[in-house]
Amino acid sequence: MPWSLDSYEEFVYRIRERSPHILFSTLVLQRRGKLAGVLSGEIVFANDIKLRVYENLNCLSPNTGFIIDYGYEVKIGEAVQYWYDSQPHPNDPTLQSTHPHHKHIAPDIKRHRIPAPGLSFNEPNLPFLIREIEALFFTQSQG
Repeated sequence: MPWSLDSYEEFVYRIRERSPHILFSTLVLQRRGKLAGVLSGEIVFANDIKLRVYENLNCLSPNTGFIIDYGYEVKIGEAVQYWYDSQPHPNDPTLQSTHPHHKHIAPDIKRHRIPAPGLSFNEPNLPFLIREIEALFFTQSQG
């Protein structure tokens, strides 16, 4: 489905419906004209888990993608757990399968990067990120 700023704005402002663990959201979509905008803020989950979001959005052309660039950071309290960004690393062969999408993880979180197959420039990433947080921090083990 091609996304418009109107449809994405409605999706963002109803984000609490995506998970019972979302307490509130400070996400704001600031329009930069009729077809472009910036989404920024946090989604706050139970247990002091926060997803910080930054997306540069562009609906000018289906050829450019919906998301131009992004940054997503997951924290528990003030401790960063991992983050995603779209900064290209063309000389890192381990990231080429999802270039430029990648995830920073411990240890050495700034330099330890892995491919991020769940992210895209062509559709919203928030559903994937919320599902990932649910799976990592709220799924109880079957034992």
